[in-house]
Amino acid sequence: MTTLILLRHGRSSANAAGVLAGRSPGVELDETGRAQAEKVVERLAPLPIAEIVTSPMTRCRQTVAPLAAARGLTPVLDEGFNEVDYGSWTGGTLKALAKEPLWKVVQAHPSAAVFPAGEGLAGMQARAVAAVRAHAARIAAEHGPNALWLACSHGDVIKAVLADALATHLDNFQRIMIDTCSVSVVQYTETRPFVARVNDLGDGPGALAGLVPPKKRRRRSGTRSSDAVVGGST
Repeated sequence: MTTLILLRHGRSSANAAGVLAGRSPGVELDETGRAQAEKVVERLAPLPIAEIVTSPMTRCRQTVAPLAAARGLTPVLDEGFNEVDYGSWTGGTLKALAKEPLWKVVQAHPSAAVFPAGEGLAGMQARAVAAVRAHAARIAAEHGPNALWLACSHGDVIKAVLADALATHLDNFQRIMIDTCSVSVVQYTETRPFVARVNDLGDGPGALAGLVPPKKRRRRSGTRSSDAVVGGST
């Protein structure tokens, strides 16, 4: 039921300054982030991407802009992939926030973390996973079960989606690393997802070439099997 390419936005001015940008308006990619966004075009060149979905935040829209232009695609904005609403933490420096009592909860028990005047991480995971499932079903119906699509989002959001795909509790999601402009890949089937890449930073068009769907379908239905390969895939 489609393959999802999760792309974190490129480095922003807030990332460089050590500030929790959250949903602050006007946060854009810095020079490094813009260069990262341009490289995405080459990195994903072999992949037949059916659609691009993105968080409405400027830094995400700027990240997918070069790829969308190269493919002639219009990105779909979806609040389900939006950044966490960090509430009163928004705009704070990570150094200062690390001294807050809630910081320890965010690190060790994130499923219980609710940001002051903001949203909880559990709620964020629920709306992000719901968005993934809705788009996966829609894109499979429109483009076929082997379709590849890309969603550009934020670090915590991508980590939460990966935790769900890995069937691990949200309290373990801080163990997952997601760097700026990294690629993570989840292949969704009828009964369970398969995580194919996590935090991939490989350069060049060959780095992700293995994700290209085979021309000949192995199964009559054309859908990906939900069974794992015993002994590992070859």
